[in-house]
Formats: sequence, C-alpha cells, structure tokens
Amino acid sequence: MDLSMVQIVLVFIVACIAGMGSILDEFQTHRPLIACTLIGLVLGDLKTGIIIGGTLEMIALGWMNIGAAVAPDAALVSIISTILVIAGDQSIGAGIALAIPLAAAGQVLTILVRTITVGMQHGADSAAKKGNLRIMDWLHIGSLLLQAMRIAIPALIVALTVGTSTVKNLLDAIPDVVTGGLNVAGGMIVVVGYAMVINMMRAGYLMPFFFLGFVVAAFTEFNLVALGVIGLVAALLFIQLHPKYNKQYNQPAYASASPSAGGSDLDDDLDDELD
Repeated sequence: MDLSMVQIVLVFIVACIAGMGSILDEFQTHRPLIACTLIGLVLGDLKTGIIIGGTLEMIALGWMNIGAAVAPDAALVSIISTILVIAGDQSIGAGIALAIPLAAAGQVLTILVRTITVGMQHGADSAAKKGNLRIMDWLHIGSLLLQAMRIAIPALIVALTVGTSTVKNLLDAIPDVVTGGLNVAGGMIVVVGYAMVINMMRAGYLMPFFFLGFVVAAFTEFNLVALGVIGLVAALLFIQLHPKYNKQYNQPAYASASPSAGGSDLDDDLDDELD
C-alpha cells in the first residue's frame, strides 16, 4: 500500500503529538489505544488501528518510568506497528511481535534524547538566573520538539519506505519461529503488566471481583459491552452495600438521639436552677 503525501504528512503530525505526549503525560496521546487509533484513521483502516491499539495497550499496561529507570517506549511501538500492519500488508500478529524490539529501540532513543536535554536544562537554569524568559521558553520548546522528532523521524522513514518491495521482503523474511516466539513473549508481558498494576493497587478486597471477571470472560461468550455492563453493575452494588460508602452507616452515634428530648431535659435543669 503506497501512502499519499497527505497521509504521510498526517502520520508525521500524529507521530509528533505521540512523541510529545510521551513526555508530557497530560493527554495520554502516546498510549497505544490512542496513537494506533489515530494512525488507523489516517491510513483509512480505523478498525485495524483500534484492534492493534487495544492489544498493545495490554502489553504496555505495566510500562512506566520508575525513578531513573526508563520504560520501553509505547509511542514508537504504536506508530510503527500500525503502519507496518496497515500499509505494509502484515498480519496483526506480526505487528504485535515487532512490538518488543521496537519498544527496546524506542527506549534507547528516549535515553539519548533525555541525555541531550540535560544540557538544555542547564541552559534554562542559566537563563533563569539572568531573568531571560525568552531563552527559557525556546529551550523548553526545543526539548519538547526533540521528543516529537524522536518518534516522528522513524515514523516518517517507515511511512516512506513501507510500500517498497525491499521492506515487504524484509518483513516476510522473518522466520515463523521468531514471530511466534515474540508473540508468546508479548503475551507474557501482558500478564506481567497486569501483575504490576494489581501490586501497586494493593486492593485485596477487590480481588474477588477480579477473579469473578476472569472466570466470566474465560467461560462465557460475552462481548466487551456485556462484560463492561456486568463490571459497572458490580461496582454500583459494591458502593451501595459497603458501609464505607453508605451514608446510613456513617451517621454519628449522637445523631440518632432525639433533639427534642435533649432540649427538654436541658430546659428542666435550667428551670430548677432558676427556681
């Protein structure tokens, strides 16, 4: 599939937005579900973009920066995998299999760009001491653009070459054993991601709902809409029945006492003292 110039420009813009979103963390545009959906919309296959994004989201669920440890890059994975699947006529499984090496490559690029921006941060500190706000603004914008180019340049290269026979032959030359192994590794990463999130939540009282949802999803043929409705109903029932969220059980002990009775006793005492 050969991309038009308009599609290439739109891919570049979406890649820039995803690259900046990966460092801003404000609009979550770097998450696979959003980035893959936008690329699928640009390439004219929204359904495939959503499927890839949802699958990669499960893999990247536990990817997060902790201290000085840099997580694998979800933005680069989302953009390039979607381009290869839709424009490169690859299977979704092949795109998912390439997610792990692409995430590792994006992780290296992230470390490289952050190392470069350290010097820009020192420059911003010097400008702040001199009160030069214009230089500070340009340095902040420049560091943000570097994060955008970190995703946009590789995405542009892939978008320009994905329709060529060389790239297609290269992708088709990947052995099935490698693709299958990477698919298995991706499935294992999904489990690890769930485990990391559950471990951080440390909400043991919610685990029965987790296991119940797993059993319902595994042994029934309910679609995602039905599972979502079941989860919503379970959450509402939990909130209504739990004493922590039920106002009926949160009233102070003295609130149940009749104010009129207490007031009459106080009036009787005052009358006795006046007499």
